[in-house]
Amino acid sequence: MFKTPRFLLPAALAALAACAASDASPPAAAAKAGDPDAKTESIVLGMGCFWGAEKRMSALPGVVDVEAGYAGGDDPKVRYDDLHKQELRLRAGRSDARNHAEVVKVRFDPAKTTLENVLIGFWQNHDPTQGDRQGNDVGSNYRSAIYYADETQHQLALATRDAYQQALRKAGYGAITTEIAPLRNYNRAEDYHQDYLVKHPDGYCGLGGTGVAYAPTQAAADAGAGPAVAKAAAPLDPAKLSLQRQLVSFEAEDCPYCAKFHAEVMDHWSSPVPIVATLSPRPPQGWTLAKALFATPTIVLFENGKEVSRYTGYNGDKARFWGWLGQRLLTPEQRRIAFEQGTETAYTGSYLDEERPGTFVDPITGAPLFRSDSKFHSGTGWPSFFSPIPGSITLHKDRSHGMVRTEVRSASSGIHLGHVFDDGPPPTGKRYCINGNVLVFVPDKPGEDWRVAVKAAN
Repeated sequence: MFKTPRFLLPAALAALAACAASDASPPAAAAKAGDPDAKTESIVLGMGCFWGAEKRMSALPGVVDVEAGYAGGDDPKVRYDDLHKQELRLRAGRSDARNHAEVVKVRFDPAKTTLENVLIGFWQNHDPTQGDRQGNDVGSNYRSAIYYADETQHQLALATRDAYQQALRKAGYGAITTEIAPLRNYNRAEDYHQDYLVKHPDGYCGLGGTGVAYAPTQAAADAGAGPAVAKAAAPLDPAKLSLQRQLVSFEAEDCPYCAKFHAEVMDHWSSPVPIVATLSPRPPQGWTLAKALFATPTIVLFENGKEVSRYTGYNGDKARFWGWLGQRLLTPEQRRIAFEQGTETAYTGSYLDEERPGTFVDPITGAPLFRSDSKFHSGTGWPSFFSPIPGSITLHKDRSHGMVRTEVRSASSGIHLGHVFDDGPPPTGKRYCINGNVLVFVPDKPGEDWRVAVKAAN
């Protein structure tokens, strides 16, 4: 399976097709003791998409260089496209040859770190329990793997695996599926893939690790020894969340799409559903996810401590995100109006006779739409306003039902609200004819600015 398109830069796939064949590289081998020219050691590791693996392993103290490549398959020489073609052949039953895995060759300075520390970074920076996948990337070419060069590397790989398995079991994870085998048929990846996330900071990076720390070395790190490994983020405290209905944005460090989601959505949040972000891939204690998390950000809607829906990934499509949330928050009748450009029957909607001072807001985002002092009795059977709050709506030409009208949508969520006509009262002469069932009314509080009242109500 190709990487999920929404995480790829637009030029990525086109550029991949133009890549030259990969340069074959000799197997990575540990430096021989006593060799004055052997200043570094190396090991080859598979952690799913090698773009994120390269970035994460490069950040480890003592690592000198990380190279993207392919290894562990039967074909002596391959390039990027070959892996995906072979995966399709395997799925169709047209081949039984072992496919290569996307890997990174990690070269490190043994005077500054150890192979054990590198392997600990490997275990902690991906999920080794997923089998032939890593996050959104599915296929044997994305398997977790350690390809060793000698018996010393082999035994240390097994020992660290067993130690990390104990930590994972305590955290509720299943068995490690990492392939541990001798290195064979290593190929350096095309130049396009080297330092990919340095060249493309917004590129796909996957979810990252499980958040489970490798306990023995974590204790050493706390004591000032061993690698500088960050402590796993603790799960959210359910006592500080809304049990009835709560949104949680599961995120990762150095995640550009998470930052984009915050800047475009979370930083302006006024929806009636509370939302909180976490760097832990585990749900709040006692709460349950329906399935494993595959990428960041993943926004999960919990009701009574159980996942009821999720939105995976964010690439700037705010209308799509709010549409997803609206499908969960709105009633069937509201959804018909909001997403199918429906219309409530005249004189049956909400707020037709609402006259209290206050604000009418979007039912999904909570964003203010109309103030009550712009509302008037039009006699049409729908709540009518002569002016919206500036910037709250967008207008669109509507040619449905054999008519030419101007549709009114919410600027924040994109949902259909109604239509605007030129037969309204002064000072605008406009009549914004709005479906009351897709409005929420927030009354003013005496002596309080209406903006404060709306924020408090949400």
